[in-house]
Amino acid sequence: MSTHAKRERLLLADLLEAAGADAMTLCEGWKTRDLAAHVVVRERRPDAAAGILLSPLRGRLEQVQAEFASKPYEELIHLIRTGPPRMSPYAIKQVDEGANTVEFYVHAEDVRRAQKGWTARELDPVFADALWLRLEKAARMLCRKVPVGLVLRRPNGQTVVAHRGSPVVTVTGEPGELTMFVFGRQDAADVEIDGDKDAVERLHGTKQLGI
Repeated sequence: MSTHAKRERLLLADLLEAAGADAMTLCEGWKTRDLAAHVVVRERRPDAAAGILLSPLRGRLEQVQAEFASKPYEELIHLIRTGPPRMSPYAIKQVDEGANTVEFYVHAEDVRRAQKGWTARELDPVFADALWLRLEKAARMLCRKVPVGLVLRRPNGQTVVAHRGSPVVTVTGEPGELTMFVFGRQDAADVEIDGDKDAVERLHGTKQLGI
Protein backbone atom coordinates (compact mmCIF):
# COMPACT_ATOMS: atom_id res chain seq x y z
CA MET A 1 0.00 0.00 0.00
CA SER A 2 1.32 3.43 -0.93
CA THR A 3 2.23 5.63 2.01
CA HIS A 4 1.43 9.32 2.29
CA ALA A 5 5.09 10.17 1.85
CA LYS A 6 5.43 8.07 -1.30
CA ARG A 7 2.34 9.60 -2.83
CA GLU A 8 3.49 13.13 -2.05
CA ARG A 9 6.95 12.33 -3.40
CA LEU A 10 5.54 11.29 -6.75
CA LEU A 11 3.24 14.32 -6.85
CA LEU A 12 6.15 16.64 -6.08
CA ALA A 13 8.23 15.07 -8.85
CA ASP A 14 5.34 15.44 -11.32
CA LEU A 15 4.78 19.08 -10.38
CA LEU A 16 8.47 19.93 -10.66
CA GLU A 17 8.66 18.21 -14.03
CA ALA A 18 5.57 19.99 -15.35
CA ALA A 19 6.72 23.41 -14.11
CA GLY A 20 10.17 23.21 -15.66
CA ALA A 21 13.55 24.10 -14.19
CA ASP A 22 13.12 27.86 -13.88
CA ALA A 23 9.63 28.29 -12.45
CA MET A 24 9.00 30.29 -9.29
CA THR A 25 8.28 28.62 -5.96
CA LEU A 26 7.08 29.86 -2.59
CA CYS A 27 10.58 29.26 -1.17
CA GLU A 28 12.16 32.71 -1.11
CA GLY A 29 15.05 32.92 -3.59
CA TRP A 30 14.50 29.42 -4.97
CA LYS A 31 13.26 28.40 -8.37
CA THR A 32 12.15 24.87 -9.09
CA ARG A 33 15.71 23.76 -9.89
CA ASP A 34 16.89 24.94 -6.46
CA LEU A 35 14.00 23.23 -4.70
CA ALA A 36 14.66 19.97 -6.53
CA ALA A 37 18.35 20.16 -5.57
CA HIS A 38 17.38 20.74 -1.92
CA VAL A 39 15.20 17.64 -1.85
CA VAL A 40 17.91 15.46 -3.42
CA VAL A 41 20.68 16.72 -1.13
CA ARG A 42 18.53 16.24 1.94
CA GLU A 43 18.05 12.56 1.11
CA ARG A 44 21.34 11.65 -0.51
CA ARG A 45 24.02 13.80 1.13
CA PRO A 46 23.65 13.66 4.92
CA ASP A 47 27.11 15.20 5.30
CA ALA A 48 25.79 18.38 3.69
CA ALA A 49 22.14 18.15 4.78
CA ALA A 50 23.21 18.66 8.39
CA GLY A 51 23.54 22.32 7.45
CA ILE A 52 19.75 22.58 7.28
CA LEU A 53 19.67 22.52 11.08
CA LEU A 54 23.24 23.46 12.04
CA SER A 55 24.21 26.98 10.98
CA PRO A 56 28.01 26.37 11.16
CA LEU A 57 27.55 23.82 8.37
CA ARG A 58 25.35 26.06 6.24
CA GLY A 59 28.17 26.99 3.89
CA ARG A 60 28.88 23.36 3.08
CA LEU A 61 25.19 22.76 2.44
CA GLU A 62 24.95 25.69 0.05
CA GLN A 63 28.03 24.52 -1.83
CA VAL A 64 26.77 20.98 -2.31
CA GLN A 65 23.27 22.15 -3.15
CA ALA A 66 24.65 24.47 -5.83
CA GLU A 67 26.58 21.53 -7.29
CA PHE A 68 23.40 19.48 -7.53
CA ALA A 69 21.44 22.41 -8.95
CA SER A 70 23.91 22.52 -11.83
CA LYS A 71 23.08 18.93 -12.82
CA PRO A 72 20.56 18.25 -15.60
CA TYR A 73 17.10 19.01 -14.28
CA GLU A 74 15.75 15.71 -15.59
CA GLU A 75 18.33 13.90 -13.44
CA LEU A 76 17.16 15.69 -10.31
CA ILE A 77 13.54 14.78 -11.05
CA HIS A 78 14.55 11.15 -11.55
CA LEU A 79 16.42 11.08 -8.22
CA ILE A 80 13.39 12.49 -6.39
CA ARG A 81 10.95 10.12 -8.06
CA THR A 82 13.02 6.97 -7.46
CA GLY A 83 13.74 7.85 -3.83
CA PRO A 84 16.79 7.63 -1.59
CA PRO A 85 19.55 5.03 -1.94
CA ARG A 86 18.99 1.69 -0.23
CA MET A 87 21.42 2.44 2.61
CA SER A 88 19.79 5.76 3.45
CA PRO A 89 17.64 5.99 6.61
CA TYR A 90 14.95 7.48 4.38
CA ALA A 91 14.74 4.12 2.60
CA ILE A 92 13.09 2.72 5.73
CA LYS A 93 9.32 3.03 5.28
CA GLN A 94 8.64 4.30 8.80
CA VAL A 95 11.41 6.92 8.60
CA ASP A 96 10.25 8.02 5.16
CA GLU A 97 6.67 8.38 6.36
CA GLY A 98 7.62 10.24 9.51
CA ALA A 99 10.18 12.60 7.97
CA ASN A 100 8.85 13.16 4.46
CA THR A 101 5.06 13.32 4.56
CA VAL A 102 4.96 16.98 5.55
CA GLU A 103 8.21 17.79 3.72
CA PHE A 104 6.88 16.66 0.38
CA TYR A 105 3.37 18.02 0.93
CA VAL A 106 4.66 21.53 1.67
CA HIS A 107 7.16 21.52 -1.18
CA ALA A 108 4.55 20.24 -3.63
CA GLU A 109 2.37 23.16 -2.59
CA ASP A 110 5.40 25.47 -2.88
CA VAL A 111 5.44 24.60 -6.57
CA ARG A 112 1.67 24.58 -7.15
CA ARG A 113 0.83 27.81 -5.35
CA ALA A 114 3.57 29.83 -7.00
CA GLN A 115 2.06 29.26 -10.45
CA LYS A 116 -0.61 31.46 -11.98
CA GLY A 117 -4.11 30.06 -11.96
CA TRP A 118 -3.45 27.41 -9.33
CA THR A 119 -6.49 25.81 -7.79
CA ALA A 120 -7.03 24.47 -4.30
CA ARG A 121 -6.31 20.80 -3.77
CA GLU A 122 -8.90 18.88 -1.80
CA LEU A 123 -7.20 16.46 0.57
CA ASP A 124 -8.77 13.13 1.41
CA PRO A 125 -9.88 12.89 5.07
CA VAL A 126 -7.29 10.26 6.00
CA PHE A 127 -4.42 12.41 4.73
CA ALA A 128 -5.89 15.52 6.38
CA ASP A 129 -5.99 13.67 9.69
CA ALA A 130 -2.38 12.56 9.19
CA LEU A 131 -1.28 16.18 8.70
CA TRP A 132 -3.26 17.25 11.77
CA LEU A 133 -1.61 14.56 13.89
CA ARG A 134 1.80 15.87 12.87
CA LEU A 135 0.74 19.42 13.71
CA GLU A 136 -0.36 18.29 17.16
CA LYS A 137 3.06 16.75 17.76
CA ALA A 138 5.26 19.43 16.23
CA ALA A 139 3.40 22.74 16.55
CA ARG A 140 5.06 23.85 19.80
CA MET A 141 8.53 23.27 18.42
CA LEU A 142 7.77 24.88 15.08
CA CYS A 143 6.13 27.92 16.68
CA ARG A 144 8.51 28.39 19.60
CA LYS A 145 9.63 31.81 18.33
CA VAL A 146 6.12 33.21 17.89
CA PRO A 147 5.81 36.38 20.04
CA VAL A 148 2.12 35.89 20.87
CA GLY A 149 -0.14 33.09 22.02
CA LEU A 150 -1.13 30.92 19.07
CA VAL A 151 -3.97 28.42 18.77
CA LEU A 152 -4.53 26.31 15.65
CA ARG A 153 -8.10 25.19 15.02
CA ARG A 154 -9.72 22.88 12.50
CA PRO A 155 -13.22 23.69 11.22
CA ASN A 156 -14.47 20.65 13.18
CA GLY A 157 -13.41 22.33 16.41
CA GLN A 158 -10.24 20.37 17.16
CA THR A 159 -7.54 22.67 18.51
CA VAL A 160 -3.88 22.63 19.44
CA VAL A 161 -2.02 25.25 21.45
CA ALA A 162 1.00 25.99 19.27
CA HIS A 163 2.44 28.63 21.61
CA ARG A 164 1.41 29.76 25.07
CA GLY A 165 1.28 33.49 25.60
CA SER A 166 -0.88 36.58 25.60
CA PRO A 167 -2.61 38.03 23.66
CA VAL A 168 -3.85 34.96 21.80
CA VAL A 169 -4.27 34.68 18.05
CA THR A 170 -6.44 31.84 16.71
CA VAL A 171 -5.79 30.53 13.20
CA THR A 172 -8.56 28.39 11.72
CA GLY A 173 -8.28 26.24 8.63
CA GLU A 174 -8.06 22.76 7.22
CA PRO A 175 -4.98 20.78 8.30
CA GLY A 176 -3.21 21.29 4.98
CA GLU A 177 -3.70 25.04 5.16
CA LEU A 178 -2.60 25.19 8.80
CA THR A 179 0.49 23.21 7.85
CA MET A 180 1.37 25.76 5.19
CA PHE A 181 0.79 28.58 7.67
CA VAL A 182 2.97 27.08 10.38
CA PHE A 183 5.78 26.46 7.91
CA GLY A 184 5.95 30.13 7.02
CA ARG A 185 3.71 30.23 3.95
CA GLN A 186 1.21 32.53 5.67
CA ASP A 187 0.32 34.55 2.58
CA ALA A 188 -0.48 31.42 0.58
CA ALA A 189 -2.51 29.65 3.26
CA ASP A 190 -6.32 29.70 3.18
CA VAL A 191 -6.98 30.38 6.87
CA GLU A 192 -9.00 32.71 9.07
CA ILE A 193 -7.07 34.68 11.68
CA ASP A 194 -8.76 36.05 14.79
CA GLY A 195 -7.16 38.18 17.46
CA ASP A 196 -5.99 41.60 18.49
CA LYS A 197 -4.85 43.59 15.44
CA ASP A 198 -1.41 44.30 16.87
CA ALA A 199 -0.96 40.65 17.85
CA VAL A 200 -1.92 39.50 14.35
CA GLU A 201 0.63 41.90 12.84
CA ARG A 202 3.31 40.61 15.19
CA LEU A 203 2.45 37.05 14.19
CA HIS A 204 2.78 37.86 10.49
CA GLY A 205 6.16 39.46 11.16
CA THR A 206 7.56 36.28 12.65
CA LYS A 207 9.88 34.18 10.53
CA GLN A 208 8.79 30.70 11.53
CA LEU A 209 10.67 27.47 11.01
CA GLY A 210 10.56 26.35 7.38
CA ILE A 211 11.65 23.27 5.45
